Amino acid sequence: MSENAAVMEFLLTRRSRPAKMLGGPVPDRAQLQHILGAAARVPDHGKLEPWRFVVLERAACQRLAPIITARGAAQAIDAEKAAKAAATFADSPLIVTVVASPKPSDKIPEIEQTLSVGAVCLGLVNAALASGWGANWLTGWVASDREILTELGLTPQEWVAGFIHIGTARATPPDRPRPDMDTLITWLDE
Repeated sequence: MSENAAVMEFLLTRRSRPAKMLGGPVPDRAQLQHILGAAARVPDHGKLEPWRFVVLERAACQRLAPIITARGAAQAIDAEKAAKAAATFADSPLIVTVVASPKPSDKIPEIEQTLSVGAVCLGLVNAALASGWGANWLTGWVASDREILTELGLTPQEWVAGFIHIGTARATPPDRPRPDMDTLITWLDE
């Protein structure tokens, strides 16, 4: 066994960057394709690929902001909450939407497909961070609004697992408290 110390150091110190702290520049399409390729290297029982990506470049993010505001009003979402969600899109330089796209399977339960989608989200954040970009995984009410999902081109059986904001970090936030591992681990020796 040989440890990859650099990877372990990255994993032990990785830190998402808040979406509001991300600006341009962003990865170009070739760089993003590389990052997405890394993100797609996740456990995927049955090789079903129960996920896909919808890349929202700056103009698409800005186009969606007023739609989000309107949907918030139509759904009676608190105006401040709706405005915050719309601003998150309006101000974002790049969002990769990770779409859960479950596949019918007699062998692979949907929960395993869902877990694979979650792994893609974390893999995408980590790949972006490892490539020198800032990244953040968000969802919120926008991720479950069916009209917005239709606007993004999702089919009725698909859903959003994450909006991954990617860009240049304008600041480094302080680290947050981390879990007390002793309270989370149960050791069974028999």
